[in-house]
Amino acid sequence: MAGGSGRRRVTSADVAREAGVSRATVSYVLNATPHQKIPEVTRGRVWAAADRLGYAPSAAARSLRTGRSNIVLGLLPDWPIGHVLGRLVQQLTNAFAEHGLTFLVHSSAHSTRPLREIWKTVTPAAVLALGEFPEAEAGAMRAAGVQVVAAVHGSARHPHRPALMAEEPIGAAQARHLVASHHRLGYACPDLGRLGNLARSRLDGVRKVCAELGIPEPDVRAVPLEPDGAVEAVRAWLGADPPVTGICAFNDEVALSVLLALRYLGLRAPQNLSVIGVDDIPGAALAQPPLTTVVRDTDTVARRLARRIVDALDGEQVPADPVQDLLRVQVRVSA
Repeated sequence: MAGGSGRRRVTSADVAREAGVSRATVSYVLNATPHQKIPEVTRGRVWAAADRLGYAPSAAARSLRTGRSNIVLGLLPDWPIGHVLGRLVQQLTNAFAEHGLTFLVHSSAHSTRPLREIWKTVTPAAVLALGEFPEAEAGAMRAAGVQVVAAVHGSARHPHRPALMAEEPIGAAQARHLVASHHRLGYACPDLGRLGNLARSRLDGVRKVCAELGIPEPDVRAVPLEPDGAVEAVRAWLGADPPVTGICAFNDEVALSVLLALRYLGLRAPQNLSVIGVDDIPGAALAQPPLTTVVRDTDTVARRLARRIVDALDGEQVPADPVQDLLRVQVRVSA
């Protein structure tokens, strides 16, 4: 009955006949309608019938019934899609699925279609951008009926879509780990301009710790993911007056580039320069020396982000503060 080309779509009436119950009962069971006194044995019969027939509820019908679609459109900025971003997207997909929502991801990298065409086509209930997007675009979404427009790493300047996560605590955690034995820190930025907002936020966290402790501002240098540029940055840090002895890197990839530069110079971490990264990518523990890094619990973060979106869709009051990010330092040899 269900599935392949040319076959009739299984309806709730089919499920009702198969289960020997009314269509209303099928609707109550499959839609988890509250305050309905339906025996568990009947519920089980309905679900078993739906499973046997391969019943899939109509998205259009559900939208009419609930007054919204079940799609959350995730907008990825023009960032490299590596291990960490891929993991977060998967965890967000799972977290939204637990609430009956579909997380549909669109990347803006080299996109040939305007963003407006994307969200108009899918008519999402909510839009969750990992980066920032123009306020005019957010206003157009709200005017078109998108109920929730939120930015994970956006600006807190916009009252309708404050940033849901703060990056400063990451830089602060790095700095606090190093300042116990280092009094001149450096910050290793990525050389990709599109990561600038993230890097600046993490750098702000390092700067705040330095200011609190009365030590010099961090010496900030771009570190490319290639040996020559990384060697140049490391030489500059070691040649500073006084020399930099501890490096907070934007992420693990940049930290690994610093470690490679040290090896090119015949030096090592932490003897000549301590290095701490962010993200604990699979290669961090395999680095030479193994990389100390800040670890964030992205699964918990994804669940909390999804919860914020769901609560907003349900008209609940949601906190204005960013989602709490659980951070810990995985200490290894490099720092």
